[in-house]
Amino acid sequence: MKKVVFIGVILMAIIGYALFSKGEEKPTPAKVIAQVLLTQVDDLSSFLKNKFQAVAESDSPNEKQLQQLFLQARLRYKKIEWAAEYFDAATTRSVNGAPVPEVEMSSGQVFQPAGLQVIESYLFPRYNATKQKELIKQLKTLQYGCNKYKTYFSNIDILDGQVFDAARLEVFRILTLGIAGFDDPLTQKSMAESAVSLESLKNVLNYYAGNDEASKKLASQISTAIIYLESHTDFDSFNRAEFITRYGNPISRSIANVERLLNIHVIRYNRLLRQDAQTLFDVNAFDVNAYAPNADAASTAQKIMLGKMLFSDPVLSGTGTRSCRSCHQPEKAFTDGLIRNTILGSKQPLKRNTPTLLNAGLQPAQFYDLRATTLEDQVSNVVHNPDEMHGSMVMAAKRLWQNKTYKQLFIKAYPMQKRTVIDTLEMMNAIGSYVRSLTMLNSRFDAYMRGDNTAMSKDELHGFNLFMGKAKCGTCHYMPLFNGNLPPRFIKMESEVIGVPQSATAHVIDADLGRFNIMQTPSFKHAFKVTTVRNASRTAPYMHNGVFKTLNQVMDFYNKGGGTGLGIKIDNQTLPFDKLNLSAKESRDIIAFIKSLDSRY
Repeated sequence: MKKVVFIGVILMAIIGYALFSKGEEKPTPAKVIAQVLLTQVDDLSSFLKNKFQAVAESDSPNEKQLQQLFLQARLRYKKIEWAAEYFDAATTRSVNGAPVPEVEMSSGQVFQPAGLQVIESYLFPRYNATKQKELIKQLKTLQYGCNKYKTYFSNIDILDGQVFDAARLEVFRILTLGIAGFDDPLTQKSMAESAVSLESLKNVLNYYAGNDEASKKLASQISTAIIYLESHTDFDSFNRAEFITRYGNPISRSIANVERLLNIHVIRYNRLLRQDAQTLFDVNAFDVNAYAPNADAASTAQKIMLGKMLFSDPVLSGTGTRSCRSCHQPEKAFTDGLIRNTILGSKQPLKRNTPTLLNAGLQPAQFYDLRATTLEDQVSNVVHNPDEMHGSMVMAAKRLWQNKTYKQLFIKAYPMQKRTVIDTLEMMNAIGSYVRSLTMLNSRFDAYMRGDNTAMSKDELHGFNLFMGKAKCGTCHYMPLFNGNLPPRFIKMESEVIGVPQSATAHVIDADLGRFNIMQTPSFKHAFKVTTVRNASRTAPYMHNGVFKTLNQVMDFYNKGGGTGLGIKIDNQTLPFDKLNLSAKESRDIIAFIKSLDSRY
């Protein structure tokens, strides 16, 4: 790999010199970087067509040759990943997207799986010769993606602020997805690929480097991290906790520092991960108002106080007997400890288990079936649901306006002239603001990642490394939120089909169709939101139907390969159905790690 990197550095230098020699003025770093990207995309496209596709189209393709060509293609893609993901995420979905159908929730459009991850399934662990035509088709799809990249990078002006933002996000991508094996689950060449991604970042950032100590420090940190990755290539034994704290976090801090020293202009926009976050674990790295309906809906102290009162007041229910707090009890991590609560005014169980509200504000979609896009929508849905609260926001608003205390609180939280009523949107927003205040990323794990080396035990750290590695938990429950909010862009909440049974003993899939009830896409049958693992030790029982009473049962279910591993026939299970082969000690350590994620409140 070192030879390839060395040639790449020379090539980038030649491109920069060529640009400089053509004009009187030296090109800006961003312009040189754009040209380098075009050259790298050309290299990937040419490789795919002239080498990979040429072998794939032969009469009897050699398995080892195809596998090696695939690995080389992935390394070429990793050189441009930082820019491809940042500037043209739509195209990247067909170049290195998930190997399952994806649905655009706003439009309902279904995107079929395509790209490198699909090809991986054709070639590993053995080449499936019956997929030759599909392999060739996917290679052509990749080339089409390269053409779109070339068009894009030929026609846009890359800004310096975007380069630094994209670079920092790529570091976060490596830490959350890259070293977890998210996009290479079969080959598990995660460390080699992450090293190439970092080398590419080093070369890009080098165009901004001067003789200052900050730039030299950054280059040295990246080089040291690359050496570590190249020296520790075994997927299962890789020490992810060590790599993140010793290499990943310092690199992202240094990128932010160099950006500041160079006075790089940053264009601000709304997103969950703040643009000034130096690491994923900064105390204020996440903006709890990012998913609020609009800027006016941002939380304030007055809204939170009002929302807390409404949260505990049964005035919102039709019978006046149930409040939000009835099911989301603070002393039980904002759950109720029940398998399923009961239908209002009945002893019959509700359809689903009560999820925690801790850190719910960090999700771009709510409910197990992701049917609500904001907390405000969730509040309205629950209040009007005849099984849950059977209330009316309009009627509750009228009653609240007659209450002097509430009247004054609404006037303070939502000041306006000549107010005569309470708007139902204000009620929804007040409760939503309170739920956003329940964001608590202050666990012992967070303390460890922020530099307190005494915050976690040896067994807990081993459990974290297993969670992010051998056990593959981190490929669905993404660090650092440990839910299904896909990093580092945090704009897509994912669901999975894991084959949850009706009961712990009956190996029959639960009848609840999940997201399929909302959108009749076949891949959504039995699909449910990937819930957070944070505070999981306090939120038993588990799964959408509360089928498992303990974390030990949950670990056993995953260790066997989910529903398919139990013998349930599920054509669309997205959870890998092969056994994890975790030992009893490894399962205990993962549970110990999960307990280190408990918030302090």
